[in-house]
Amino acid sequence: MRGGWEGHAPVEATELFIPFLEKHGFEVHRADSPAPYADAEFMSGVDLIVQCYTMGTIEQAELSGLEAAIRAGTGMAGWHGGIADSYRNSSDYLHLIGGQFACHPGKDPAERAGSQADNFVPYTVNMLPVDHPITAGIADFDLVTEQYWVLSDAYVDVLATTTQKVRPWDPWHREVTSPAIWTRQWGDGRIFVATPGHSVDVLQDDNVRTIVERGLLWASR
Repeated sequence: MRGGWEGHAPVEATELFIPFLEKHGFEVHRADSPAPYADAEFMSGVDLIVQCYTMGTIEQAELSGLEAAIRAGTGMAGWHGGIADSYRNSSDYLHLIGGQFACHPGKDPAERAGSQADNFVPYTVNMLPVDHPITAGIADFDLVTEQYWVLSDAYVDVLATTTQKVRPWDPWHREVTSPAIWTRQWGDGRIFVATPGHSVDVLQDDNVRTIVERGLLWASR
């Protein structure tokens, strides 16, 4: 399910993973709005939702259908704003996912030129010492892209973090560590979220792509 803000290239980003899913036996249905979430009959046969839908809105019937499907065993997975910055009109969606984009602190204001690249900074994804098939064998790695500051709750199972440093132009006074990769159990369903993935080139990073692909399979019914 893809759409919303075009800056995250929802079509190109999801097409990157569709051959992988088909190789693993999935029959892929494409949607450009959350409307199918309200179709209980359709959703009962869905093993995995891959959502790349930044911002936008969701209707109550769509959200109720999404939550009911996940509770019944449908998996949900996504990356970056396509799952962690969707449907700002719904606190219930935030509760379902467990973590919400708050900010991506950017470069020194003196270096900004008014483009998306103003928010591209070097940072490290720090893997936690947990035994999980999504992150097994992957060491800490570095990226230059948006670093998500995430608001989350204690019911997320964090697999990796990233730490926002304190820089001379920032108003905060201590480092802030946010989840960068997490899972969440919801009823009989599984949810997977990775915050890296602003653009196709980030998703093509060997570490990011491996984590996302593993996360898709882990979350599926």
